[in-house]
Amino acid sequence: MARRVLLALLLLAAALPAQRLAITGAQVIDGTGAPPRRLTVLIEQDRIAAAAENLPIPPGTPTINAEGHTLLPGLFDLHTHLLATGGAKDVDWAKALKLYLAHGVTTVVDLSTYPEQFEPMRRLLAAGLEAPRVHMAARFTTPLGHGMEGGRGDFHTQLVLTPREARNAVRRFAPYKPDLLKVFTDGWRYGAEPDMTSMEEETLRALVEEAHQLGLKVVTHTVTVRRAREAARAGVDIINHGIGDGVLDPDTLRQILESNTGYVQTLAVYEPRGAKVIPARQRRWAHLMANCALARSSGLLNGAGTDAGMPGTPHGESTLHELELMVNCGFTPLEAITAATATSARLLGTADRGRIQPGLLADLVLVEGNPAERISDLRRVRRIWLGGRELNREQLLAAISRPGPSPLPLTGGPAPELLDDFESENGRSRLDTLWINRTDAGLDFSRMTYHRTQRAPGNRCLTVLAEMSDKDRPLAAMVLPLSKGAVLPVDLSSWQGVEFEARGDGPFQLLLRWRGGEAHAPFEASAAWQRVRIPFAAFAKPDLRETISLEFVISRPAGRKAFLELDNVRLYR
Repeated sequence: MARRVLLALLLLAAALPAQRLAITGAQVIDGTGAPPRRLTVLIEQDRIAAAAENLPIPPGTPTINAEGHTLLPGLFDLHTHLLATGGAKDVDWAKALKLYLAHGVTTVVDLSTYPEQFEPMRRLLAAGLEAPRVHMAARFTTPLGHGMEGGRGDFHTQLVLTPREARNAVRRFAPYKPDLLKVFTDGWRYGAEPDMTSMEEETLRALVEEAHQLGLKVVTHTVTVRRAREAARAGVDIINHGIGDGVLDPDTLRQILESNTGYVQTLAVYEPRGAKVIPARQRRWAHLMANCALARSSGLLNGAGTDAGMPGTPHGESTLHELELMVNCGFTPLEAITAATATSARLLGTADRGRIQPGLLADLVLVEGNPAERISDLRRVRRIWLGGRELNREQLLAAISRPGPSPLPLTGGPAPELLDDFESENGRSRLDTLWINRTDAGLDFSRMTYHRTQRAPGNRCLTVLAEMSDKDRPLAAMVLPLSKGAVLPVDLSSWQGVEFEARGDGPFQLLLRWRGGEAHAPFEASAAWQRVRIPFAAFAKPDLRETISLEFVISRPAGRKAFLELDNVRLYR
């Protein structure tokens, strides 16, 4: 308890904005594309109050002499996966957020979450979790399309095939208040794997129209010339990922320009790595670099994004490397910085940041050197401000390097006895969470159906049917998040274990997850209903104060079918 109180006090103190601050002597890149100028920048509260040469500084104003440094707007990354690690060890969501701040990135778009996670994540951010400004996207794809092969279940990415399905799916997700929508329109797998399905243009257009009526931007996973042309015609706001199957033709470039569609290349995730030469990747990279040069020379609205979180694409550092790669293909350093500041802000629809101008948010980065001449100087971050409040970079880096899960300013509190009896009218658990399914990865994943059925008049249960995939280790699981989206940890330490009623066709496992770990315990279910009790002592060293979910796991040989029914899931003492 004392640790949490201390953390809350530190976060409260850190959240207090600077009253007034002047930064003098720096070369200022204002984000508009104008050459750097030696300006004085005055910050009041969370805003830029003034930026001018020879600006009078009010008496008593704290002043930073930034000779030899460059001041620029905080950078944007329009394509991240904050829940993925980028291949780094011990990186959780909170550490990923800090990595962006430590590298001068003050606004990110997260394309890895699903809608149940939006509200608790926003509460954590509002409670003072050190983080850039985060925009969260709801995800859509086609049946057997890219985005549904991760084994994350039916709800993570909505499947749409027809215009009607697209409109209705957008309406279903609207109550979760996504900041934008991510649509996987293109199933090309880079010539290295069999292609997946792609979205028809009329379906995409219907989705975009519905989203725009709700004031939501639409970004797409689009990687081929044909689908880029269709995406622009359909009115999408940003094409994510560079085009890699060929060189953009004049008609497609013209369509993208006329539609005011942004182009975000994510070169950092595609850059060839390692000694092994893979011809398909080399061809794609040649096309990406050629199209990068065309995007500049044709005057496309070039934003900056990385796909960070994917393997070999670490959070924070990849944003800076993305700008270096843009310079390698022909952008000037100043043009690359403009792409990552004012243009990205325009594409995202955030008019309150991305430039150093009076009235805008004081999201600022001070770097040593002159990145307008040497883009690598962006790596020499010395100071960062978010909304006028200076962040302690050394503390950020120390928190990132600290082993174990990051401390959070909020928890889900203690767990109640009853977790679910499947009698709620809204289809949610008694914890107000949404059951979701999970499977093995790939488009050939295990198939599942699950719904509430009548066990007896006035008594419902959860019925799960599974058909295992043709793999060595197929998997099907039903997940009960203990808090919405399994984001906030829940305390089970006052309970001895979990019990439930079950009916099924053989052996199963209960998987207990906590922040930083997981453990299994077996149980049996037969054709007759029976009560199952599993003590927490059956799990290997669980952290019961930090639990996030329970999973009922079905493991069977390839091609086998299985069923499991559950009722009255509760904790016991």
